[in-house]
Amino acid sequence: MHFQLTEEHLMIQKAARDFAVNELLPGVIERDEQQKFPAEQIKKLGELGFLGMMVSPEYGGAGLDTVSYVLAMEEISKIDASASVVMSVNNSLVCWGLETFGSEEQKQKYLVPLAKGEIIGAFLLSEPEAGSDATSQRTLGEDKGDHYLVNGTKNWITNANSASVYLVMVQTHPDLGSKGINCLIIEKNTPGITLGAKENKLGIRGSDTHSVMFQDVKVPKENRIGEDGFGFKFAMKTLGGGRIGIASQALGIASGAFELALKYSKERKAFGKEISQHQAIQFKLADMATKIEAARLLCLRAAWEKDNHLDYTLSGSMAKVFASETAMWVATEAVQVHGGYGYVKEYHVERLMRDAKITQIYEGTSEVQRIVIGRTILG
Repeated sequence: MHFQLTEEHLMIQKAARDFAVNELLPGVIERDEQQKFPAEQIKKLGELGFLGMMVSPEYGGAGLDTVSYVLAMEEISKIDASASVVMSVNNSLVCWGLETFGSEEQKQKYLVPLAKGEIIGAFLLSEPEAGSDATSQRTLGEDKGDHYLVNGTKNWITNANSASVYLVMVQTHPDLGSKGINCLIIEKNTPGITLGAKENKLGIRGSDTHSVMFQDVKVPKENRIGEDGFGFKFAMKTLGGGRIGIASQALGIASGAFELALKYSKERKAFGKEISQHQAIQFKLADMATKIEAARLLCLRAAWEKDNHLDYTLSGSMAKVFASETAMWVATEAVQVHGGYGYVKEYHVERLMRDAKITQIYEGTSEVQRIVIGRTILG
């Protein structure tokens, strides 16, 4: 076992850091205030290969490992979590799900442009009564022979307005429960699809979150992923990798808040010396750095297990729980280190604190992940 990053890993990390500082940092406060989707920045991310990082070059991707993805997600999330959640959904959920379980025709038609960043995708699972309980799908796909007729509503959908391709979980055999769920690839411009108003969120305000309504939406059978009834397994397997992405996002938020707090503590003076020289602040910084490093190691372990085709259910859930709670705690402490300045927007830490909260909620709440962890360790 070793903990040394390769030259390629370091290069990817630096490229992501440079992009975040040069392309995302300018205007990030204004985008947050205006709830503006970072369309130009996402396009550039795609051109650089960050939206299809783990996809094989055969399908237009960068062919990188999950460790590279974690490193890049951390750097992007330090500056703009609204941009990194787009990157997370497109990589972890949409591209990975299509490459792993899609047909060759589906890969050529949808995966290639997604991996190249020419378009982005969205993952539609949550519903008004089916968030953490993914088995309770009320969106119905009526089998019409050569196509499904889809009706229902999906909630809290990241990239809902900006995506061109949706992966949608629908119940096609209500009498079979979770075994009757399928995942359908649905193009956003298909007749019968309407969007609700953009959600006015606490954090990641630049990301594009809407409800999506389906009314008699016709979806050809060839757009079903896998065999009939595979949808629930598809969702669970895909979300497993998604947790690594969200854990990495949380790690980045924590790291970004810590770096700002550390910098400020060396500049701000009180009682005749920099506040970093006061033990009360040093203790905060020491605890922040320790928690972040622990979260980073959990993220990298989960990524390593995924790259080595091991079961990463436990490590992914642990990384997601610990990193998200670390993000919330570190960002709050960073505001405290800044004092009154931490409460105003220009110092960035209040935004990172607001962004941190969602990492405890989406891709399975911390409570749900504790259930996964508990059941796994209990056998």
